[in-house]
Amino acid sequence: MKPLKGLILGSAAGIMAVSGAHAADLPVKAKAIEYVKVCSLYGPGFYYIPGTDTCIKLGGYLRAEIALATNSDYNGAYSGVGGARNRLSNYYTARSREDLNIDTRIATEYGVLRTFFDAAFSWTSDSYVGNGTGATVYSPIGPPPFSAAPANANAGAIAGGTLGMYYAFIQFAGLTIGKAVSQFDTPWTNYPSNTFDGLVGGSGSVTGVNQFSYTADFGQGVTGSLSLQDATAYYQGNLYNVGAGLTSAAGFGAGGYGPNDFGGTRVPDVVGMLRVDQAWGLFQLSAAAHNNHAAYYGATETTGHPDDKWGWAVQAALSIKNIPTGPGDTINVQAVYTDGATRYNFQSLATTSFAMFGGTSVPGAYQSVGLATAADGVFGAGTGISTVQTWGMRGAFSHNWDPYWNTALYGAYAQVKYGNGGTALVCGALATLGAAVAGVTNCNPDFNLAQVGLITRWTPVKNLTFSADVTYSHLDQKYAGTLVVSAPGLTTIAKPGAAFELKDQNTVSMLLRAQRVW
Repeated sequence: MKPLKGLILGSAAGIMAVSGAHAADLPVKAKAIEYVKVCSLYGPGFYYIPGTDTCIKLGGYLRAEIALATNSDYNGAYSGVGGARNRLSNYYTARSREDLNIDTRIATEYGVLRTFFDAAFSWTSDSYVGNGTGATVYSPIGPPPFSAAPANANAGAIAGGTLGMYYAFIQFAGLTIGKAVSQFDTPWTNYPSNTFDGLVGGSGSVTGVNQFSYTADFGQGVTGSLSLQDATAYYQGNLYNVGAGLTSAAGFGAGGYGPNDFGGTRVPDVVGMLRVDQAWGLFQLSAAAHNNHAAYYGATETTGHPDDKWGWAVQAALSIKNIPTGPGDTINVQAVYTDGATRYNFQSLATTSFAMFGGTSVPGAYQSVGLATAADGVFGAGTGISTVQTWGMRGAFSHNWDPYWNTALYGAYAQVKYGNGGTALVCGALATLGAAVAGVTNCNPDFNLAQVGLITRWTPVKNLTFSADVTYSHLDQKYAGTLVVSAPGLTTIAKPGAAFELKDQNTVSMLLRAQRVW
């Protein structure tokens, strides 16, 4: 019995030892999975980042579009090969874009701490950039080396794959630091109800501008902002040194008055804004101070320079919601006046130099051309800066036919005046061109630009919209007579050396777009 008892006890001990070894090999119990939770503090679409108190929202859109009768984004055929209206001009320009934005927020003892980032990935179809005298896909002309077609049939075109960073800013305790919409702008920025990018009549930094701003909330929907913002990217117009570069009729015929002669940065633009937001809409007043800092009269320091000159702009805006024409209908309008700060009227995506060609009935003239340029100011050798004054307005009426269809009628107008000093400088420089401008019967750089458009949108399902937008533009330029461009002419747009009638011009553009917001 004793041997059997020992065997049983020994076996039991061995089994327990093995069981203990296996128990030691069992994994430690896993921590509970932290599921993503909805954050309802800041509206729909926010979620808590796991393990933190920070809420995050991802958003964006995908857009595909075709612009007709323009060589760029949806703008007018105002200059370059678009304004040339010949075989170099695009009948259509296609673009596809994906936009991504990231919004994070967290509550602190100073209020909400927010960061916002927005970037767009775009591909735009080719646009002609060759020189028009043989190095293109078109018929080769002229003497060698322009007597043979290029080996690469696409040598005259480029493609537009780009990455654009629109916004990247921090908001904390009333501060906005980074790249954001200007405090001068209205909530609708460049678009009172349009998709046309080139609308004049007010400021618009839809792709953001670097700034350091403080916004105070006074309650009852009243807010005010004070801001320092970068002027170089979107708020410098043209500062023409007419004494250094208006040396040919070809340069004038391309829509310019000489080199754009800004110096380095000195002072950011100073912006103030007061806004009242109510259930009926909003009212806003904005003001800006803009420093014009030129380089030199000539190529070196010894040539001297004009003194800095401050420009300024003021703007008023009004939005009226839910008007009697129907639920959700709105009217957005704004008006602006500038002196030496033209970009607050000709916003960041608007054209500032116009060279639009068309037909003519003047005997001996090859074609007609409308020439105009918006500038902050002009100066010549030994003179100060003569600032340019502008005023403008834009607005839109939007009507909802039903939950799926929407139509808006919009328009804009801008007037540019060089004053006695600026006009004398520009016309004095033109007079040096001699026979080329002998046929110019009225030298006046002032001009007006009028735009009117109609857009209709169809939204068959939520956040998917198809739209068609048509815009008519009229350039009312003040030059009269004929301009003679000597050979070889305006070679970058294939215009020959010839006489051109100075005449007002019109253009019509259209955009067809499909957009899915997510």
